Amino acid sequence: MEIFLKTISSINDETRLKILYFIHINGEVCVCDIENSFEMIQSRISRHLKILKDAGFLKVDRRGRWAFYSIRDPLDEFRQSILKEISCLDIQVPMLNKGCKNG
Repeated sequence: MEIFLKTISSINDETRLKILYFIHINGEVCVCDIENSFEMIQSRISRHLKILKDAGFLKVDRRGRWAFYSIRDPLDEFRQSILKEISCLDIQVPMLNKGCKNG
C-alpha cells in the first residue's frame, strides 16, 4: 500500500506530471535542459525529479557534473499503465530547449 500511495502522490502535482511526460516523450534528458525548457530554478526542478525518481519512474545517470534523467527500464506494469494514461491526456509541455554544454 505504501508503494502505491507514494507512486500516486508523486504524480499528484501538475509540474511533476508535465516533467514526467516531458522525459517520456524526449527520452534521456540532461537536468540543465529540463531547467531551460521549464524555465525553473535548479533546486525546484531537482526536488520534482527526486520525487519522481523515489517513486520508481525515473533513473539518473551521472556523467561528471551532469545528471541525465530517463524513464526507468524496465518499468513495472503499474507505472507503465500510468505513463500510458498520461499519454492520453491533453498535456502541454515545453519544447526541449538544449541550453547547456553537457558535452
